[in-house]
Amino acid sequence: MCHVIVTCRSMLWTLLSIVVAFAELIAFMSADWLIGKGKGTGSDGRDNRTGESEEPHYPTLGIYGRCIKHPTVQYFRRETLCGPYAENFSEIASGFWQATAIFLAVGILILCTVAFVSVFTMCIQSVMKKSIFNVCGLLQGIAGLFLILGLMLYPAGWGSSKAMFYCGNYASAYKLGDCSLGWAFYTAIGGTVLTFICAVFSAQAEIATSSDKVQEEIEEGKSLICLL
Repeated sequence: MCHVIVTCRSMLWTLLSIVVAFAELIAFMSADWLIGKGKGTGSDGRDNRTGESEEPHYPTLGIYGRCIKHPTVQYFRRETLCGPYAENFSEIASGFWQATAIFLAVGILILCTVAFVSVFTMCIQSVMKKSIFNVCGLLQGIAGLFLILGLMLYPAGWGSSKAMFYCGNYASAYKLGDCSLGWAFYTAIGGTVLTFICAVFSAQAEIATSSDKVQEEIEEGKSLICLL
């Protein structure tokens, strides 16, 4: 008989697992890892082509994508063109970024799998006498290690020709030059921290769903069990 068990701790772990997976996926796909130096205006803050006053455009560069101002647009401000600069894996700007892409992709794949499985933990708490919460927590810890490796290797690619085009000639490995870090990088770091928090919190979700109070309600014949 399937028992639907919902507790505050198990539900919180499920929600965090889903949020972490989406956060890492969005960060990975974003082009806002690096924010380049302002382009398109002169020293007086006017557009170099039209002479009108305009804020400088800051191009952004991701692991495999970029956002730049569309060169043919003259009448619409902040018109940007975003998309992948690499048509295939070998065209990613740096070998370090290729490794980053691999490690992040593996970590995100694991997180998405755990997020999918976590939805069903309300009905199924164990498989082959193994707690799903403990298995998922272990997988989240492994995913966190992959994410850390990817994020550690990422700054080593700042010395690539693609990064130097956006960040100036002073950019090099672990030196930003004229660039600044974008929200995607910080989101990836925050998601990595939350991944380890989820891994630890999975043990609390397991304790909550296997408590004595839950067992008592199961013995009473209840199929839907909701506990604080």
